[in-house]
Amino acid sequence: MNSATSRRRFLASSAAAGSLLLTTPRAQASVRSANDRVRIAVLGLNGRGKAHLSGFMGLDNVEIAAVVDPDSEVLGRTLKMLDKKAGKATATPAALADFRRVLDDKSIDAVSIAAPNHWHSLMTILAAQAGKHVYVEKPLSHDVAEGRIAVATATKYGVVVQHGTQRRSDANIAGLHEALKNGTLPRLKLAYGYCCKPREGIGLMFDADPPATLDWNLWKGPAVIDHYHANLVHYNWHWFWKTGNGDLNNQGTHQLDVACWAIDDDQAHPVRALALGGRFAWRDQGETPNTMFAMAEYANGQKVLFNVRNVNYDGYTRQVENEYYLEDGSVIVGDGPFRIRRPGGKEFEPLDIPPGRVTPGGNWQSFVTAVRAGDPKLANGDVHDAHRGCVLGHLMNNSYRLGVEMPFDEKAVRFGDRADVAEHFFALHSIMRDGVGIPEHGTSYRVGPLLTFDPVTERHVGEHADDANRLLKDPNNQAFEVPSLDRI
Repeated sequence: MNSATSRRRFLASSAAAGSLLLTTPRAQASVRSANDRVRIAVLGLNGRGKAHLSGFMGLDNVEIAAVVDPDSEVLGRTLKMLDKKAGKATATPAALADFRRVLDDKSIDAVSIAAPNHWHSLMTILAAQAGKHVYVEKPLSHDVAEGRIAVATATKYGVVVQHGTQRRSDANIAGLHEALKNGTLPRLKLAYGYCCKPREGIGLMFDADPPATLDWNLWKGPAVIDHYHANLVHYNWHWFWKTGNGDLNNQGTHQLDVACWAIDDDQAHPVRALALGGRFAWRDQGETPNTMFAMAEYANGQKVLFNVRNVNYDGYTRQVENEYYLEDGSVIVGDGPFRIRRPGGKEFEPLDIPPGRVTPGGNWQSFVTAVRAGDPKLANGDVHDAHRGCVLGHLMNNSYRLGVEMPFDEKAVRFGDRADVAEHFFALHSIMRDGVGIPEHGTSYRVGPLLTFDPVTERHVGEHADDANRLLKDPNNQAFEVPSLDRI
């Protein structure tokens, strides 16, 4: 089945889209100059979708050509907001329930994706096949395999894909990473990311009929979900495995991406990953962990550690940041300006690093610049960067999902000769025990296995490979299938 046939079947599944003229996918012509208008369709209008609209509306000669959401109430509210904000001088964008309606509109140059995670890759793939450039909210993928296919599709059709990891537009961070790799600074040993922001439990919602305003079939799309419940729509889908990836690949995608960015450029993916944690204190319907400690090791010996800590308590310290541990014993902290503690030193001192190379203008403007040039390399956080960071998170999550219950104590996992890793886990454990007040008796961690991964084939090997490989690709609903590599 070729890509055109695949899209025909996909489009034909929707009565609203069934009468569209279907054409063979072809690369979209680049917008030739800064004076040429870029027309964008925004897909998904809650949460981040509002930020997408605001970001692109603030740019010169960029038009919101269409807004798309399967909830008619959200769609109507967005149109009212746009009318009030833009006034009569700007044409009202097309308002659609089904994003597939924009695929064959040749006047639309790009799509901006802010739908739930389980839609990100399929929307990216279909838009790329239609020759449209893509700004896709993090994470690029809901699983490893669909991310690989998104990379292949974007490459084949030559479109710009920029990931919603805004730190890629930060010249200060880019400069630090360049210094870590060109010898200006000692070599990186370990990159640490934190996604520690306070959240609360989501309670329990029973299965029910979807609201009359919501096209449930379109909302769930590729995700195989048996029943609707109100904890899915419109935000708490993050905390269920069929639609979200937990805070590790929600807010944490930004810090994962920064940590991955710091790793040597010749390292595509980790070769080993392990995670442990739990959903402590809340006793709610959510599935993903609210506390996690994860480790990934690369073939060159560099490591990424990650800490998710969402359970609120008196004295909670919010940490949404990155740290860098260097081979000479130095530690770097901050988001720019950075500070460094030298070997043997007790205090951090300012670290003066020149800015690095990024396409200027921030994440929204850099995407438009890349679209106008028709040059995927101008994207700050392109499809390859996006996939690299997302795979890192998926492997950590997959280890957690395959975990077994172990007593809640410092001996829940053995780190072997990885003393640096054990030290950071002990710090998290003491916070959960002494700060949150999790009792060591009668409580357990979910401790995942050490998974081994082949960065070339993007498949697990060795012990636990069969179980882990089953988590590399989620099942999809008929007519919403992510195509295989040979059908893009």
